Amino acid sequence: MGKKHKPHSGSMAYYPRKKAKKETPSFNTFPEIKEGTKPLNFLGYKAGVISVTAKNDQKKSIGFGQEVVYPATVIECPELHVFGIRLYKKTTQGKKVLGEIIEEKTRKNLSRKIKGIQKKKKKHSVQELEKRLNEAEYVVLLVHTKPDETGMGKKKPDVSEIRLSGEKEKQFEFAKEKIGKELKFKEVFSATQFVDVKAVTKGKGMQGVIKRFGVKMGRPKAKKRRIVGCISPWTPSTIMYTVARPGQMGYHTRTEYNKKILLTGEGKEINQLKNYGKIKNDFVLLAGSVPGTEKRCIALRHPIRKTEDKKINLVDVKIIK
Repeated sequence: MGKKHKPHSGSMAYYPRKKAKKETPSFNTFPEIKEGTKPLNFLGYKAGVISVTAKNDQKKSIGFGQEVVYPATVIECPELHVFGIRLYKKTTQGKKVLGEIIEEKTRKNLSRKIKGIQKKKKKHSVQELEKRLNEAEYVVLLVHTKPDETGMGKKKPDVSEIRLSGEKEKQFEFAKEKIGKELKFKEVFSATQFVDVKAVTKGKGMQGVIKRFGVKMGRPKAKKRRIVGCISPWTPSTIMYTVARPGQMGYHTRTEYNKKILLTGEGKEINQLKNYGKIKNDFVLLAGSVPGTEKRCIALRHPIRKTEDKKINLVDVKIIK
């Protein structure tokens, strides 16, 4: 029997294990893409996991040329509405908003997310914002999702920022053309490329050390079995943070790197999924699993690490209906 291996159970890389501050994920770092000006991230909704059939195109693998069944995560990606432009500058205390403008007429469901959106509109014009461009470090798009156009029954949109590649002057020109319009998934990513995903995992509430950290249970004759045998010494008389303790499990923000896009398509090509509903917009199939539950917002980004087609190299991908 193989040795049990659970590095994530006690990994110090995931401290502190507390609830996520917000359910809408957002990236802080982005790759440097020098070719033109284009968006670097996108938002979608997790619909569920399905199985696909594909041909193994990895030449050095045992099953080269054979048909395989592979798990894939469906993410519905309705169009994002660009409702504003924002300038950022770098300071010693971090990034700071230099100025922003919001379109005059916003969608009615946006007020469910941002209360008093009409009062919060900046009076800056595009010309005034352009004058401040010399002080700015980069330009971002203010966008919100359209969950009311999906089949999951949600109306309140998720608001986020879309980073742009290229020089800041070209970023501003791109932003001026896009404000008040829609941004599609195909404008950001191409088929069969790698992406990074970020989401909030499924919450499991208060859990003990056995489930939370994988601590070995005590012997049957012990007074208590589902506890840590010794949590601290007499000297020093303190409990170290590395000791497994009960607490919150799940509902953490997690990032997974280099997820391959297997297939992109329209809602008509896929059946209705359990716990989600009918897919009405464009969707993307990502190889493997993605953090979060059904109907949860998923952030997608151009890969920031080196990508290689060593593990997943599939062609002729077809959905099993």
